[in-house]
Amino acid sequence: MNKKIQIGRNVFENEIAVLLSVKEQLGEAFLAIVSEIMNCKGKVIFIGMGKSGHIAKKIAATMASLGTCSISLHPGECMHGDLGMIQKQDIVVLISYSGESDEIIRIIPSINIIGATILGITCNAASTLARSCKVVQVMNNVKEACYLGLAPTSSTTAVMVYGDALAITVSRIKGFRKEDFGVFHPAGSLGKKLITRSIDLMKPLKLESLIRENTTVLEAIKVMISTDTDMITVVNDDEKLIGIVTNGDLKRNISEEDIKTNDVRSFTHYYPYFVDVSSMAVEALRIMTENGVHALPVVKEERPVGVIEKRTILNCGIYL
Repeated sequence: MNKKIQIGRNVFENEIAVLLSVKEQLGEAFLAIVSEIMNCKGKVIFIGMGKSGHIAKKIAATMASLGTCSISLHPGECMHGDLGMIQKQDIVVLISYSGESDEIIRIIPSINIIGATILGITCNAASTLARSCKVVQVMNNVKEACYLGLAPTSSTTAVMVYGDALAITVSRIKGFRKEDFGVFHPAGSLGKKLITRSIDLMKPLKLESLIRENTTVLEAIKVMISTDTDMITVVNDDEKLIGIVTNGDLKRNISEEDIKTNDVRSFTHYYPYFVDVSSMAVEALRIMTENGVHALPVVKEERPVGVIEKRTILNCGIYL
């Protein structure tokens, strides 16, 4: 085997082994930290230095996206005013492999004065950090994947996964839903899938744009042009949807005789696919994709109120 590939695989094997070991160490400390977060009346604040600081940011971001008010702070900036972001009702989670990082240890007295609850994650049970915390998760037998045993590798991976475990456990117990997730991710494709409805993206239909079976082909063409859509809806006397006429069908099949004398019956697709105003836009996209169509009527109580087009959904950033 190529030596470089083997070195890379060894890193994977080392970090996987550490993750499996830490997984088995989840117990009373994990339960206690989850309980503290569940009962927190303020923010959950993660603080780490160096590589642990990057992990702190990631954990805070994940926790916030799953419904827990959470931020990360840099310990150096805390010494120059950012401690003002910490309040008595907050929880502060300090992250340090050694538990003796000077930047971390120096802010502990101030956090105690503020009155926030201090929790910790470390690999050193005898450290200053461990002794200063209400609850501390000690990770034992964490061997770095770095061949020098120096660069934070396995330890930061373990803390990051531990943070994911905290975030997901708390979120699931709280009953956090897909719809809630969408609220916190409105700009991304995933968030848009969860909160954007068909009615939000449809082109509204005016009453005069609804046609009936006896509408002439010429009048149907005029309606299609005025509504600026590739599809118009056919309704019965109760104004309920019974079919559609598409621009493509007219272009492919229309004759001069049709325009002069015929109605739209021969061009109508009866009992078409449609979506309700309460449906999500991604559901409309799914129906269009699966059935090879590019637009759907949007109905309310069986009456067409709009048309939603595939290109509009895609342009909004929603994908399957």
